[in-house]
Amino acid sequence: MGTCPNDTNPHASRREAATDFASPGALRYNPTIVPEEIILPDLQSCVLCEDVRCEFNGMQTLVGVLNVIPTPKLPVNYLRLCIWTRWCSGAGQFHQRSKIVGPDDTQTIAQAEVQFVLKEMEGHATNVHYFGGVQFQQFGMHHVEIYLGDELRLRFPLPVLEVKPPNA
Repeated sequence: MGTCPNDTNPHASRREAATDFASPGALRYNPTIVPEEIILPDLQSCVLCEDVRCEFNGMQTLVGVLNVIPTPKLPVNYLRLCIWTRWCSGAGQFHQRSKIVGPDDTQTIAQAEVQFVLKEMEGHATNVHYFGGVQFQQFGMHHVEIYLGDELRLRFPLPVLEVKPPNA
């Protein structure tokens, strides 16, 4: 379900895909081995895209990377959006929350959460949040937010822009 069984990094922690916890089949990870010392990880990367595919060699392919949503009219619907994150240089058990928020910063358009573990400083954890049926109902500056626990670790803009059709 989005998790690649093979990993090119022999020191990598278990990787897990997550769906919105409100939906059935959402994955939760409760490891039995947790490092004694907690070291907060670095967010190495975060990408908003239309799909994440697991290749036969264990690598992941990110499809349809988004930095803007151009549309001639509203609402604009996406069958699927994904937030791909990679954490590294930390140790311990952590809780990630990913959100897409509206222009007023109060409306949550999509949200998902996942627990993950980094067993050693040289490891990494890759999380993929799949959101189904995402609808943008307003033009303006939306944002993607990534939290570690209750701390906002990354926030980047996602503009929904009105574009005129070529023959208008």
